[in-house]
Amino acid sequence: MCQLILRKMMPEKNKIIVVTGPTATGKTTLAVKLAATFGGEIISVDSRQVYRGMDIGTGKDLNEYNIAGKTIPCHLVDVVDPQEDYNLMRYCQDARQCLLSLHEQSRLPILCGGTALYLDALLSNYQLPGAPPNAALRERLAKKNTDELLAMLPEAEQNHFRDSAELKNRNRLLRRLERSTGCRTTDHFPLILSPLILGVYYPRTTVHRRIEQRLDRRLAGGMIEEVQHLHAAGISWERLEFFGLEYRCIAEFLQGKTNFDEMHTQLFCRIRQFAKRQDIWFRKMERAGKPIHWLPQGDFDSAVRLITDFLADRPLPSPVIQLKDINYGNTRP
Repeated sequence: MCQLILRKMMPEKNKIIVVTGPTATGKTTLAVKLAATFGGEIISVDSRQVYRGMDIGTGKDLNEYNIAGKTIPCHLVDVVDPQEDYNLMRYCQDARQCLLSLHEQSRLPILCGGTALYLDALLSNYQLPGAPPNAALRERLAKKNTDELLAMLPEAEQNHFRDSAELKNRNRLLRRLERSTGCRTTDHFPLILSPLILGVYYPRTTVHRRIEQRLDRRLAGGMIEEVQHLHAAGISWERLEFFGLEYRCIAEFLQGKTNFDEMHTQLFCRIRQFAKRQDIWFRKMERAGKPIHWLPQGDFDSAVRLITDFLADRPLPSPVIQLKDINYGNTRP
């Protein structure tokens, strides 16, 4: 009955705008300007910005949501404390509720972020499985190593674990396998989304330069102190390392496992590798029939033209840039 009511409340076609792209390309800046122009609100698509107190390392940039004297609402930021688990299933449930609410208010949803797994799951309307803890299953899986457990997951889930700090968390792997063998959740409701996907495009060498510049700004702006504060507030080193990238490298530095220069070099390399993995996800999305309109340097005027035509149901041009046509050769990640 609940699902029937929700479907009746939703319009047949739910138009949304997506602003995505590799890390350090200025997605938030573009999304905020577009929200101000079209009367929209932003839904974050970031697996770490949901955590309170993790501001600098996740790049929340909350000051950017103030434009022309107005604050653009942003959803799914600062949702839970760092001690809590927040996963793909919960994100999809929360994002769908946000979309439902915004459409009821006739507000244009603008999804903004670079966690490609979350974005692809939402756009593909994944129906995520769920199940209670299964002691018998866990006993059967206890003798399997990490690679064997990974091989039992769907390909998208395997990629997620390999590309994140969750690979170190065996319990997370076991929980995913429990969910994949259990009954489907009953609180899922379908959303038929009509997305216009905009990507902020820079050549890879430029992305690398922007990553390094942003890293130096964040370190100078208190990112190490942020990690110190989180640990002093009760977040264990292991939990901080679980969050990956900035939090893992800085936690290792604060424990004396690396010096500052080693930490800086490792972090720069890992963020570049993360950007490369994002590129792989975006290529997969294009191959799966989800066209991405890549905007050189996040061109605002081009974005406005595309959105205007999209909202008016006018036909859109084919994307000018497609990642399948770009070969980076032997460029290091």
